[in-house]
Amino acid sequence: MVQAVVGANWGDEGKGKITDMLAENADIIVRFQGGANAGHTIVNNYGKFALHTLPSGVFYDHTTSIIGNGVALNIPVLFKEIKSITDKNVPMPKILVSDRAQMVMPYHILFDQYEEERLAGKSFGSTKSGIAPFYSDKYAKVGFQVSELFDEAALREKIERVIVQKNILLEHLYHKPLIDADETFNTLMEYKKMVEPYVCDVSAFLWDAIKEGKNILLEGQLGSLKDPDHGIYPMVTSSSTLAAYGAIGAGIPPYEIKKIVTVVKAYSSAVGAGAFVSEIFGDEADELRRRGGDGGEFGATTGRPRRMGWFDCVATKYGCRIQGTTDVAFTVLDVLGYLDEIPVCVGYEIDGEVTTDFPTTTKLEKAKPVLKTLPGWKEDIRGIKEYDKLPENCRKYIEFIEEQIGFPITMVSNGPKREDIIIRNK
Repeated sequence: MVQAVVGANWGDEGKGKITDMLAENADIIVRFQGGANAGHTIVNNYGKFALHTLPSGVFYDHTTSIIGNGVALNIPVLFKEIKSITDKNVPMPKILVSDRAQMVMPYHILFDQYEEERLAGKSFGSTKSGIAPFYSDKYAKVGFQVSELFDEAALREKIERVIVQKNILLEHLYHKPLIDADETFNTLMEYKKMVEPYVCDVSAFLWDAIKEGKNILLEGQLGSLKDPDHGIYPMVTSSSTLAAYGAIGAGIPPYEIKKIVTVVKAYSSAVGAGAFVSEIFGDEADELRRRGGDGGEFGATTGRPRRMGWFDCVATKYGCRIQGTTDVAFTVLDVLGYLDEIPVCVGYEIDGEVTTDFPTTTKLEKAKPVLKTLPGWKEDIRGIKEYDKLPENCRKYIEFIEEQIGFPITMVSNGPKREDIIIRNK
């Protein structure tokens, strides 16, 4: 069976822990989009880890971890990450890399930095990991697939051709040093040495695995509202964050995805610029940020402080709908235990009218939150294993949100560890 784990909102929903938990029963875990610009935080018996490219199943010895063709593959970052986990006594994971995955080139990272610098105050809040230039090149058909590393003559000729265009931009738009073709070729030969043992036809591998009845987990990065089509454009990422793209980014038939677990946080957080209707500020935000996640709400990859807000029913209902949610995993609920009352955003007021439908960006920027306040439960819920044992107000909070978003909450996470999860039988 194939299932996907994806985010409903801005990313940062706690997908790493849910993927890590579901990976226990998976044979294969596939990263199907995005690059090393965002990450997952995982706490397990080996320690605490921030993963950026590696799928969250790398801590199990029975799983194969796959970098799919939809990923922006930064080869040195991948291998640095493998070393960072094996240095902490994690056994070397079984890894496969799609021969159709494209590589983040060193100049992609430079172009990302230069463009953010050029845009100054009007920037998109990039993590400067080369992601937008990478996907721009992919769709302009001047990117480099892993498979191209194995034909050196053709590779050298293509590098010469592509670099002409890049150097014109560097010289006349950015006024920065030019790229050297020989240096680029030599770098790619280093990449080839690193990645060669892992390269395979991932789509064919997964086709056989599906026929053999293997359990496959597709792992998405970020969340619905960062999708370039359905998110808060242009404050979005450069690859589709939706479960539907899992079929494309892994190379499997779409009808094979049977279960879509959409991860939803018990409050809201976001990294980067863009409209954020339920956002809170000042001391209120600082306290939630400090208590949030495991060790506070700071980006797993960037370390940037996350923007904080109350739970947003409008954004989450929409985010779950476009993911095709079958199950909601509700995370970091334990964090809210300090509050006497918990506001929830149940609607948006736009130009004097209240809506519960998520609008396009121009309308979203005018939206004001319509809040409903629910009573808090004022106790620590970590360690509780059964839904019925949760405090009454805590259950009421979950059930209120479930009713508002219209999708079943089947998992409740009440702590950072793998075992801090309540399975709710609906």
